[in-house]
Amino acid sequence: MQMLIKNIACLVNVREENSLLRGKDLSILPCIKNAYLIVEEGKIKGYGEMEHLLPSLTIHNSQLTTIDARGAYILPCWCDSHTHLVFAASREEEFIDKIKGLSYADIAAKGGGILNSANKLSSMSEDALFDAALQRLHEVIALGTGAIEIKSGYGLSVEAELKMLRVIQRLKALDLIPVKASFLGAHAYPLEYKNNHEGYIKLIIDEMLPNIAKENLADFIDVFCEQGFFSAEETKRICEAGMKYGLRPKLHVNQLSSIGGIETAIEVNAVSADHLETMHEEDITRLSKSATIGTMLPTAAYFLRMPFPPARKLIESGAAVALASDYNPGSSPSGNMNMVVSMACIQMRMLPEETVNAATINGAHAMQLQHETGSITIGKNANLIFTKTIPSLAYLMYSFGNNLIDKVMINGRFI
Repeated sequence: MQMLIKNIACLVNVREENSLLRGKDLSILPCIKNAYLIVEEGKIKGYGEMEHLLPSLTIHNSQLTTIDARGAYILPCWCDSHTHLVFAASREEEFIDKIKGLSYADIAAKGGGILNSANKLSSMSEDALFDAALQRLHEVIALGTGAIEIKSGYGLSVEAELKMLRVIQRLKALDLIPVKASFLGAHAYPLEYKNNHEGYIKLIIDEMLPNIAKENLADFIDVFCEQGFFSAEETKRICEAGMKYGLRPKLHVNQLSSIGGIETAIEVNAVSADHLETMHEEDITRLSKSATIGTMLPTAAYFLRMPFPPARKLIESGAAVALASDYNPGSSPSGNMNMVVSMACIQMRMLPEETVNAATINGAHAMQLQHETGSITIGKNANLIFTKTIPSLAYLMYSFGNNLIDKVMINGRFI
């Protein structure tokens, strides 16, 4: 069955190649105005300008379904490469603490933050956790997300980490959108290991990882490399243990401080180094010369009232960057990628074209999904955003308070 989508005002991010974009190339966003798009068996089959649409395609073709886009912009769905979508409960009480002046570190020190989420998750059944996560997944798909990475890390025990990863595996098996799983057992030290860091690291390496590998539950390994959490040396050790099981690193680095996370990410050939709110000039230089993608999470900086990542310096230095939501209950309780790209423009001075590339094709690279999604390319999934009537692409980011998505198509079907 073929589908013809005609009268598209602008078909956005049309590419023949899947190259990772860096530096000035990030601002180049190939588009076709007054376009058509052909979808077949859930995949992109062809595209072009309406004036080049062959009459033979539409005449006497009983297998063809025609959809009039009525002047909509069509974009590839967002590729959200950093989320914590699986969690037990919200943490709005900590939101009040932040308003009262407590810092992220203050809240963590009194048993809040990650440990709070871990406590709530430990008593929740796998089925209940799955149901809650599935609802969130449906919600972000409706907002235009067409591929997603989900981390564990609110378990902090063998049983609970495996429970989280099994939930992610169940979400993946539904085949709604491409889903990647990251093992983040090294998210924080549980209270029982507060004064025994070595004991917890051994638990990760000797018990969690073998069990995860046995059930094939993860694609990546992640560590929160941060002052008061895991040092650069500990991060490297945990990553190397995970790499023995085929898990490539995707790391939390340089959120609150610069303690060698960038160097470690590069040394272990991490797919991405995520957060980057605290970047020194040498951090920027190192990242720009590496193959590691710098993933920025503007809504987390916004929620925590922190400085935003230095997007312009990173881009101008030649770094490859991506944008993601960091959807989690403590520091970014939203998976709305439309807000992410808008905030990147407004607060990080990224051009609209740069944000689209960072949140689509580069986001796909940050999940190693660039051959499946992230651009309008023949053979890729027909995971598409149809906008309402808008005067320009920039209007999507400019009009940040309005929902400008009309429809979302996943695998060639409207949701």
